[in-house]
Amino acid sequence: MIYKKLDGLEIGSRIKDLRVKHGETSEDVAKSIGISCSAIGMYESGRRIPRDEIKILIAEHFAVPVESIFFQKV
Repeated sequence: MIYKKLDGLEIGSRIKDLRVKHGETSEDVAKSIGISCSAIGMYESGRRIPRDEIKILIAEHFAVPVESIFFQKV
């Protein structure tokens, strides 16, 4: 299967949608995966894209594949 990388805004939107769907605050997610609240805020706003290790932690936190958050099938 071929995937393309998404831009920061789309990634941020997906992270925020998952967080809201799970009824969590950005603080909850940040604490669970060991990063700052400001980092989650920057990811959700599209100002930063998480490095690979953080992508894995985010996906594990929400129990979804990494590809479902950070890539799109083409």
